Amino acid sequence: MSRADALLVVDVQNDFCPGGALGVAGADGVAERVAELLAGEHGYRLVVATRDMHVDPGAHFSDTPDFVDTWPVHCVRGTAGAELRPELAGVHFDAIFDKGAFEAAYSGFEGRLAAGEGEGAALAEWLRAAGVRSVDVVGIATDHCVRATASDALREGFVTAIRADLTAAVDPQRGRAALDELATDGAEIRGHLQS
Repeated sequence: MSRADALLVVDVQNDFCPGGALGVAGADGVAERVAELLAGEHGYRLVVATRDMHVDPGAHFSDTPDFVDTWPVHCVRGTAGAELRPELAGVHFDAIFDKGAFEAAYSGFEGRLAAGEGEGAALAEWLRAAGVRSVDVVGIATDHCVRATASDALREGFVTAIRADLTAAVDPQRGRAALDELATDGAEIRGHLQS
């Protein structure tokens, strides 16, 4: 059972899983484990997803990516690669926040509510309006979007935990370093990053 008010499921999208434009080793397992968690009595009052949803993010896309600041084309709005993984098809999300349409965006807190009441609201604003004080963060990738989302959750004043066993890193060494950095900043790290 959860100790947090809300679960933030970060960028569990087709393009970030094996076979996608930016497939991360183990990301398909993350999708399966997150779906299993949410199929049962998970204890979260709210479950939120974030998605990379690019239109033209400028220099974020590159034909010669460095895989730190520049990347191959991925998660383009209207493509199958931008969709949430099929494992999450039966999951009820209370809200979905899209980010990165016209610029690089790593943190879910850069996203805007994709649809529904309050469409266009920022994630922090939406969580506060819902009375959320604490969040657990899971998803892809530990060393990029999960790190940025958890860091911003801390900065926004939310009690923050990362369920490391429900994340996958582009680079496991950088993933472990990101978790160490987040712990130093005040986040609780639960479980272990899968190598």
